Amino acid sequence: MISKTPQVSLTNGVQMPILGFGVFQIPEDQTQQAVETALEAGYRLLDTAAAYENERAVGRAIAASGIPREDLFITTKLWVQDYGEDSTRHAFDRSLDRLRLDYLDLYLLHQPFGDYYGAWRAMEDLNRDGRTRAIGVSNFYPDRLADLIAHNEIVPAVNQIETHPFFQRTEDQKLMRESGVQHESWGPLAEGSRGFFDNPVLAGIARAHGKTVAQIALRWLVQRDVVAIPKSVRPERMAENLDVFDFQLTEDEMARIAPLDTGRSLLFDHHDPDKVKWLGGVRFDT
Repeated sequence: MISKTPQVSLTNGVQMPILGFGVFQIPEDQTQQAVETALEAGYRLLDTAAAYENERAVGRAIAASGIPREDLFITTKLWVQDYGEDSTRHAFDRSLDRLRLDYLDLYLLHQPFGDYYGAWRAMEDLNRDGRTRAIGVSNFYPDRLADLIAHNEIVPAVNQIETHPFFQRTEDQKLMRESGVQHESWGPLAEGSRGFFDNPVLAGIARAHGKTVAQIALRWLVQRDVVAIPKSVRPERMAENLDVFDFQLTEDEMARIAPLDTGRSLLFDHHDPDKVKWLGGVRFDT
């Protein structure tokens, strides 16, 4: 299938699909089939990470698909244990090898902890050398994002953060827009927490459009110009999540969703010292 997903333009002119397919928490032995199915459904943005431990399976799916490399947008991420200038370059090479690729479209710092300044300097070099078309960050709150921008040459092209109707990140997005950083959502369906799929506001809007709650949430993100990477291993759900470009939410519907914002993380609070210490100790075979 030829993808018809609309694109957003990153600050350096690179085009990125506004909807993609994420492989977080998909077991390695299921990832290749899931990605092959997603590509067949029309996804062209694939999002993985060294810490997901399924880059090899993503690489096999890409190779098996026969889709021209230039038609794909591939993102992976650098884990904290590999931060620092030298280690970042080695980790990048390992990820590229596992993915069976010659270059990346987007390389992200996975967490805002450890020596991310050293890692960013190495990523700037990788970007200048054309080994990754864009570089960005993940899980950076406004203060850390502003600090990174102020003291480095290349502004992150993307910040991938938890964003969904229960944690809307409107102020974060305002800063990103002012700085030329593309907002990308992980967990766009709140991982089903807090009765997400039965929420009466979202369900009512879904009924009005003959759509599902998931489609309403994804359409809400699209209308905010937020890139999203929903995950599923079910073919019908993959197709459903991509089918959000034939309708539009009204201003009133967008306004009804706004009060659902709790203003805080429901999935992983990066301000919690215990969680920060835990992240610093996690090691993967990267």
